[in-house]
Amino acid sequence: MVKVWYENPEGAAPAQGLYSHVGCVEGGRTVYLAGQLSVGADGGIVGIGDFDAQFACVFGNMGDVLAGLGLDFKSVIKFTTYMVHSQNIPDFMRLRAQHFPEWFGGDIFPPNTLLIVDRLVDEKFLFEVEAVVGAP
Repeated sequence: MVKVWYENPEGAAPAQGLYSHVGCVEGGRTVYLAGQLSVGADGGIVGIGDFDAQFACVFGNMGDVLAGLGLDFKSVIKFTTYMVHSQNIPDFMRLRAQHFPEWFGGDIFPPNTLLIVDRLVDEKFLFEVEAVVGAP
């Protein structure tokens, strides 16, 4: 049985968003999910120029990968997020606040590192998310 939990150690500065400072896993194995992009089932890019559509597709794809492993978002230990436009940070925070409580079943979320990069594998992608996951 794998147990995943999050901590904000006493004395640490407050987290600057919907994330925790520490993600922990006990038992099982650690799985590294490749960065997920807004790619549809047909292989085409979903939501060109539309951050909200790309957010839905990226996290939908990640949910599909997790489900294929017999897991869900509650198994995520840590996210790394890559964005190409800092102007989309408020959109990212709004969408996380909207969806994460449902996906994680509460108000404590995995650590997340957010990086602004020059571009992703195709300039039409606005962001990418990879994850570390605890699995049986």
